[in-house]
Amino acid sequence: MTTTSAAADGNLFIVAAPSGAGKSSLIRALLERHNDGSMQVSVSCTTRAPRPGEIDGEHYHFLDVATFQRKIEANEFYEWAKVFDNYYGTSRKVIEDTLKRGIDVFLDIDWQGARQVREAYPQAQSIFIMPPSLAVLEQRLRSRGQDSDDVIRGRMAKAQAEMSHYHEFDYLLVNDDFNETLTNFEHIVLARRHRMALQQSRHATKLKDLLANDG
Repeated sequence: MTTTSAAADGNLFIVAAPSGAGKSSLIRALLERHNDGSMQVSVSCTTRAPRPGEIDGEHYHFLDVATFQRKIEANEFYEWAKVFDNYYGTSRKVIEDTLKRGIDVFLDIDWQGARQVREAYPQAQSIFIMPPSLAVLEQRLRSRGQDSDDVIRGRMAKAQAEMSHYHEFDYLLVNDDFNETLTNFEHIVLARRHRMALQQSRHATKLKDLLANDG
């Protein structure tokens, strides 16, 4: 008779960075390397209207304001914030249900959201991604060709404010060489997957068989 190992919960990773540091590109590239369904990006809840092409449950969970506020009162979010006139938040139930299926989850949030999540879920691992220099960061922002000089200056000031919180995180990656940073990012994730408690749970039956005393 074939036996299966005990299920092990997935890992929750908080990933933060200033705009232009390459956070989203790194997460996307890691998911492409591991496209077996073993990891995914959290889908946030929001009260803003869907943009053309956005799908409910894939890009965001779209909620009306009254529903979102009820969820706040019921403490159903790991973290939430109001940005201009719209609410954004990370659903406890969505994250916990995904982790229970053994899937690693990435939260793409800022340092303030990271504080809230760590308080609610202390076992989460947090990673901060830095650009190699301010000059490179500004070049990356300008290369998008979407913003005026005033907007760029504002983004640079915000980036420096965000980077001042890097020491609150468990890991620090400086994204100078993208491929090297991606490999280091992957090492962090895989190392967490192989820590003792998870492996004991995942391979409980095998360990029992290996250590059985037939004599």
